[in-house]
Parts: sequence; C-alpha cells; structure tokens
Amino acid sequence: MSDKMIIKADGAELYLERTFAAPRERVWAAFTECQHLKHWWGPHGWDLTHCDMDFRVGGRWHYCMSGKGENGEPMDSWGLQTFDAISAPERFSGTDVFADKDGNAAPGMPVAGLSTEFIEVEGGTKVVGRTTYSTAEELQAIMEMGVEQGITETWDRLEEFLAK
Repeated sequence: MSDKMIIKADGAELYLERTFAAPRERVWAAFTECQHLKHWWGPHGWDLTHCDMDFRVGGRWHYCMSGKGENGEPMDSWGLQTFDAISAPERFSGTDVFADKDGNAAPGMPVAGLSTEFIEVEGGTKVVGRTTYSTAEELQAIMEMGVEQGITETWDRLEEFLAK
C-alpha cells in the first residue's frame, strides 16, 4: 500500500485520506467530470469504459470499470452513485452501490453512504473520503473484496493524472 494514503476501517466506516499536489479546483474536476475520470478511475489494469454523469443534487453517476478477473477472464464492474448534497469545490455526498449495466442496484450488495471532501492545504489538496455501511460486517465484506488495494491504486492513478 502507498505510504501517501491513510486508510482506516472503523466499525461501519471506511476513512480515506490523501493529499495531491494540485489545486482544489483541478482535483474537484477530476472527481466530477467524465472527461477526467476516464483517465484514472479504477485500479491498475482497469479502464473506465462507461461514464454517464449528471453531477447535481438528485443526479447520478453510472459507470463501468472493465478489466480482468482473478483467472484472467474479461470482467466488468458496474457502479452507481447518487448525489444528495454538493458544495463546489468543497464537498459532495450521496450513496454508492454496485449496479448492473442498466443502473439498477445489485441485489444483496451493500449500499454505502459516501462523503468526499476537498481541503486546500499548502502545496495542494487533501481529499478525505468517508464511506459508511449499515454494519461493520458489510464493511468487512467490502474490505475482503480488496477495496484497500483498489482505492490505493486508483488514487495512485489520480496522482499520475494530476501530474500531467
């Protein structure tokens, strides 16, 4: 894992923190516009192959990451975020779910409350993400799916993108 990244799982909350050497407006745009997300969203070896975003309160982001599964077979991972609060360029919040290609929540998978904050600091922008599940067991299941490695690699890719 990256020493640049702080990841803490506490009860039902996953806390993420990392500082990027870029202005807040640029980091905000990287998180909120498909034209930027397609360059970095997803762990190494995965590409954002579908990105449909309506970034407004009540809007949603439907996306697909395509890569290879554990046995090397092609795999798609669909997700859906909805937005219930936006205060540009400081923070946004909403929900995050695994989804299908039609934007329907995947049955039996946890719904996560999502909050992402963008804080100006000397030399860049600190991003703080908080993802809250209904139970600690739901968070544990997500951790066992490899979220720690996945988000670290994803934010490594964001750092590379912002450096360009």
